[in-house]
Amino acid sequence: MAAELVEAMNMVKSFRVSDLQTLLSSMGRSKSGLKQDLVGRALKLVQTEYSPELLKNVRQLYESRFPKSSGWLAARRPEGVPVAYASLNSSSNLTSQGADYLNGISKPLPTPAAEVKLVPLPFYHTLDTLLPPTELIAHNNEKLQDSPHIFELTPKQADQIRNASEIRPGIGSIQVVLRICYTDSIGVQEDQYPPNIAVKVNQSYCHVPGYYPSNKPGVEPRRPCRPVNITPWLHLSSVPNRITVTWGNFGKRYSVAVYLVRVFTAADLFNQLKICSVESAERCRERIQDKLRFDPESEIATTGLRVSLICPLVKMRLGVPCRVLTCAHLQCFDAVFFLQMNEKKPTWTCPVCDKPAPYELLTIDGLLSEILKETSEDIEEIEYLTDGSWRPIRDDKERERERERSNTPEYPVVDICIPEANGHSPAHSSTSLTGKSSSGSVGGAGVAGAAVPPGGGAVVDLTLDSSSEEEGGGAGGDSEDTEDSADSPAPKRGRYNYDKDLVTAY
Repeated sequence: MAAELVEAMNMVKSFRVSDLQTLLSSMGRSKSGLKQDLVGRALKLVQTEYSPELLKNVRQLYESRFPKSSGWLAARRPEGVPVAYASLNSSSNLTSQGADYLNGISKPLPTPAAEVKLVPLPFYHTLDTLLPPTELIAHNNEKLQDSPHIFELTPKQADQIRNASEIRPGIGSIQVVLRICYTDSIGVQEDQYPPNIAVKVNQSYCHVPGYYPSNKPGVEPRRPCRPVNITPWLHLSSVPNRITVTWGNFGKRYSVAVYLVRVFTAADLFNQLKICSVESAERCRERIQDKLRFDPESEIATTGLRVSLICPLVKMRLGVPCRVLTCAHLQCFDAVFFLQMNEKKPTWTCPVCDKPAPYELLTIDGLLSEILKETSEDIEEIEYLTDGSWRPIRDDKERERERERSNTPEYPVVDICIPEANGHSPAHSSTSLTGKSSSGSVGGAGVAGAAVPPGGGAVVDLTLDSSSEEEGGGAGGDSEDTEDSADSPAPKRGRYNYDKDLVTAY
């Protein structure tokens, strides 16, 4: 009796929502609510109102879902359950029913998710499946749930991990990774973390990728959902490994899976891209001619297509031009930088048109690769012509650069010290280019009014007027004036060490 009860509870845990609703409605119970509510309601029904009729309904629902199973008891009997357990009739043991035992630790039987397929990742090649996609089941109404899972490594798998080469110091190329996605059997599922996720491996918490800060105002940080490497915390022996996933139960269904994978680097994918996906120069020319072919129904005729030789990702000259086969544009981006950026932050989005750019659709442009070898570094743009040929765009760029470099109009420089230059005399006609006075009677004024700088220009005192020149000229030889000038304070000098009232004219 107790053994049949345990098996019935295990079968109920594997039911879908439709199966649970059918079971509950046949027994006169409410069938509304989320799946975890339905599971708890059905388990309570089996425990409290166990009867042959209920057992028959559970068996029919289970056999309709698993028609290939040879027997309903043998198919769902947990491995490792002691034989004496079936003879126990104590009701106190019902709390641990539906659990098997490993080293004294009980665990609920995991529920494989129905046909959940995870999307393949370019940087991970699956070698073995250690835990198939299994749904995370809530066991109560708490927001935080713990879902334990157990798997073992074979000796061959353990040796693969030990003998693997390192892609980075301390990180091997063969890893055991944990992946989480939505429980949905339609299409392939991308990695998606539940809220408040935490992963404990053999009683030690492992690192889960954090959130990326957002540079845009008002945009919440985004967490990169990628496989979690749990290799450092595993037992590389026949000892089973226990994983506990803590997750937030907010109505969505999630599944967890564990795989043995080989990890590739951006350099590995680049080498593979050079071998397997290079579009020939002839095929690229045909593509260009198709785009520039004259369309009689179109009112606008395109005679050329300009393509930049600067990578839109890093604003540097292209090294290996790459684009996506499904994109309509001819503009390329650098393959090396694109793979390196997706290795750190996988987005797989075309940097030119923002459309999906999966690794399987990347190709190297053979024609643009030849153009990059034939052109010099100063050429940043080319134009494809209708016949498939091309021409560099150099003059236009240099003209634009010169225009940006000089924002002032070009006017001829006029030397104001030369009368013939503009038809006018210098600032002081009585002062020559050598700084000497043209009249001997104003020798004192000539010395004070004009000095010769090292560059040959005349220093003219613009504060002197005709009256001051006359006064200075009439008393040029008087000794009293000389004493007064000696006692007068030195002329003021500004912060740049020149006389305050002097202006140099060149």
